[in-house]
Amino acid sequence: MENLIFSLNATVPIFLMMVLGMVFRKIGWMDVEFAEKMNKFVFLVPLPVLLFSDLATVDFEEVWNIRFVIFCFIVTFISIAIVSGISFLWKDRTIQGEFIQSSYRSSAALLGIAFIQNVYGNAGMAPLMIIGSVPLYNVMAVVVLSFFQPERKALDKEVWKKTLKGIVTNPIIIGIVAGLIWSALKIPMPQILNKAVSSIGAVATPMGLMAMGATFDFQKALGKVRPAVTATFIKLVGFVAIFLPLAAYLGFRREELIAILVMLGSATTVSSFVMAKNMGHEGVLSSSVVMLTTLFSAFTLTGWLYLLKSLALI
Repeated sequence: MENLIFSLNATVPIFLMMVLGMVFRKIGWMDVEFAEKMNKFVFLVPLPVLLFSDLATVDFEEVWNIRFVIFCFIVTFISIAIVSGISFLWKDRTIQGEFIQSSYRSSAALLGIAFIQNVYGNAGMAPLMIIGSVPLYNVMAVVVLSFFQPERKALDKEVWKKTLKGIVTNPIIIGIVAGLIWSALKIPMPQILNKAVSSIGAVATPMGLMAMGATFDFQKALGKVRPAVTATFIKLVGFVAIFLPLAAYLGFRREELIAILVMLGSATTVSSFVMAKNMGHEGVLSSSVVMLTTLFSAFTLTGWLYLLKSLALI
């Protein structure tokens, strides 16, 4: 019951922030134009700063485990390959990019650390899981959303050039690289800078959620129910059922298994919607999957956690 209450406390407020955005639009305090500008701002500033902060302030040497990092990286890569294949089953090719991204990208940095801290009292293996998965999440998101843009019909040299340029200049990628370099060089984070960075990064989630709620279109979402439900099932159940037993077989236990569970089965990150909207996609499918996974992840994560405890793996 305590784990269920924690999960609800972690996910329901996120869902309510999206509802708040819908309410603000309904009563006229936030229109679509304002929400879209807010989306762009979150994409350019708070989100990259948040990722930089997560990586720059972690001492990786103390808990470094290359085997665990490689496992997270390989599993993430295989997951992306699986949903990429599934995406070709949809007749509507315009949703491929959003379907792929929303099916594999977890709220690893936002929800993951809080979830692990509640179980073990510290961040555990979350920083290593973030290294193994989050950079690949974001790099592949840029690639996928670039290659599967709705108006794009064929891949040529110009597409490759634009995609590579998009990866290099993408604010999210810059934030990750800067954070990794900062941590590797062990550059101290002055208290003033740390507070400023934390304050800027802290607005990413609430602003992104409210903007998402304000631009959410229920009528359009009804037309994408099947891909949204499919992506939600894959995100919360499918990948966990495939890869968590493999992780246990390979000897991962306790904090390692919890981190892998969060990587595989936590709600789809809000940044998937922000990136989709800012890279030429409609964003309806992304927001639908974020809402569904956010709503149901409290129950699925608790169920997986109960199963791991019952099997004495954590």
